[in-house]
Amino acid sequence: MIKSVGLLTRKPELSHEQFMRHWVETHAPLAHAVPGVRRYVQNHILEERRRPDIPTTEVEIDGIAELWYDDYEAMRQANASPEAKRLHDDGALFIGRIKSFVVEEKVIIPRSK
Repeated sequence: MIKSVGLLTRKPELSHEQFMRHWVETHAPLAHAVPGVRRYVQNHILEERRRPDIPTTEVEIDGIAELWYDDYEAMRQANASPEAKRLHDDGALFIGRIKSFVVEEKVIIPRSK
């Protein structure tokens, strides 16, 4: 399993509330149509956690998106699809900046039942 993690910042002309409404109500349904996406998670930020012993990285983000795929090839094929193009085109309407990473999880403490 592989996933893409994106740190999203809204367009400057949008309020956080406008960004969130578009992300949830318009953008999220488009993700359902993208072939090969195994899981899509929107992480809505409640607050920033700071630690007094470690300096913070200054980055302003409005949300964190996670898209899960079986493997790299499935991600490549998904991103080449017309459905992904529609998703990315919609993202350009409300996302001002994005920083994306492709990651592989290493589970240290698994979910308990």
